Amino acid sequence: MKFTVNGKEMSFTGDEETPLLWVIRDEFDLKGTKFGCGKGLCGACTVHLNGSAIRSCVTPVGALANLSVTTIEGIGSAEHPHPLQAAWQALNVPQCGYCQPGQLMSASALLAANPSPTDDDINTAMSGNICRCGTYPRIKKAIHLASDAMAKSVDLAVEVKA
Repeated sequence: MKFTVNGKEMSFTGDEETPLLWVIRDEFDLKGTKFGCGKGLCGACTVHLNGSAIRSCVTPVGALANLSVTTIEGIGSAEHPHPLQAAWQALNVPQCGYCQPGQLMSASALLAANPSPTDDDINTAMSGNICRCGTYPRIKKAIHLASDAMAKSVDLAVEVKA
């Protein structure tokens, strides 16, 4: 079976019922996507499937033939972070950091679909992502900051480093 991960065509020949999470982490060695609850409830394992946020722990890899998956490694890099990653850094969003890849993936799917979300839009889009450290107010503020920077074409990464 073939599908795209972060813009690269990949193939997997194992059991089609294997959760995508384990294929990403164990077969493709992309460790940014985290295991949380294993039931699709906490959001730690969030990735994009054709641009929509999904829970990789409950998505069988057999459902992905010829589709496109994006993981946290695919939205930005240290040299060229996604505006959300720069906003997360600017506002010191993470505490323990464990849930943050999933939070960022849900937030980036939100901004791709709705570049100017309201607080209610953010609450709805992020409601499936649990943060045990309780950084929800900073997450919401970072989403607004990234949205504003994207609308104004401001490179937050440059702003953060300055």
